[in-house]
Amino acid sequence: MKVLKRIPLLGRVVIAIVFGVLLGNVLPAWAVRLFVTFNSVFSNFLSFLIPLIIVGLVTPAIADIGKSAGKLLLITGLIAYGDTVFSGLFSYATSINVFPSLIDPAAAAQIAADDAKVEPFFTIAIPPLMDVMSALVLSFALGLGVAHFGSATIKRVFVEFREIVAKTIEVALIPLLPLYIMGIFMSMAHTGQAWHIVKVFISIIGVIFAMHIILLVVQYCIAGVIAHRNPFKALKTMLPAYFTALGTSSSAATIPVTLKQTQLNGVREGVAGFVVPLCATIHLSGSAMKITACAVALMLMQGMPVEFGTFLGFVLMLGVMMVAAPGVPGGAIMAAIGVLQSILGFNAEQQAMMIALYITMDSFGTACNVTGDGAIALIVDSLHPSDAKVE
Repeated sequence: MKVLKRIPLLGRVVIAIVFGVLLGNVLPAWAVRLFVTFNSVFSNFLSFLIPLIIVGLVTPAIADIGKSAGKLLLITGLIAYGDTVFSGLFSYATSINVFPSLIDPAAAAQIAADDAKVEPFFTIAIPPLMDVMSALVLSFALGLGVAHFGSATIKRVFVEFREIVAKTIEVALIPLLPLYIMGIFMSMAHTGQAWHIVKVFISIIGVIFAMHIILLVVQYCIAGVIAHRNPFKALKTMLPAYFTALGTSSSAATIPVTLKQTQLNGVREGVAGFVVPLCATIHLSGSAMKITACAVALMLMQGMPVEFGTFLGFVLMLGVMMVAAPGVPGGAIMAAIGVLQSILGFNAEQQAMMIALYITMDSFGTACNVTGDGAIALIVDSLHPSDAKVE
């Protein structure tokens, strides 16, 4: 167990996928059913936790942001949210035009029509306390209420509840995710679906990486025009932050490097000191891009409609949910599960595949988020008067 704990989450997920595919082809049906039984119980437990995760993470996040009224906060927040939404819509537009050529229609039809699923020995019903939309509305109402009335006691309750939720994710969900993912791929290998899905995964990862590079170039070109800077020179200056984030997979852990490189780009110290830590919390354009692209790919693979109206609502809500993601292991995809379920209609198996696909690219999304923070800082520094107070 100690050896497994030393392996990064990405490594454990990759090992789980490989073992799932291999064992699914050789184990007898009863052994596969054991893993499917575990998955059934775990998915019900996850469904129970999703509304609690939303309330626990989103409520204090909105309370923290809502209480800070200031022009600099408003400018930064709007730019970060707008960039996250743009990233999601750019990802959707690219995905629906590129992914169909990477997905074999016959294989997709086979996967969508395949009813030969392995059934669990038994299942345990764990009904959630509320549905996802109720949890979202409750989180907004409570977060804005706490921010408006400034109740320290109520806020402390939700901050402590957030710590409980974060600990539950860290101790109960994340360690069991590789086993859950292994069970999913074992079941798919047993029914003959796994190889088609793995081939598509590999193609999708390459496309998403290319989209990350394009997004960063667009972000810095816009920032360069507004701030009157050479965009490619500014982007080159941020490369140490990019590669640090690749290694840490954490926006928060990369803040010192991001801050230093942002100042080297000419952003005032006070503005950089405000924007960079804030954007580490509210700006997740790379994460939104990955989640949107992965969702489109899985829906195409399973013959589900990928209508623009549905994805517009999904991306707009995803931009809000991303606020709750940083600081929690696997936070972005865990925060997104609620809207994947409520808006796109993802079931437990699709959620597991989303988690697996997302985690394989986790560090690249974090690097994109962090590097984009530098572009936002350039824009905010240009829009915020030099004699104005940094709040």
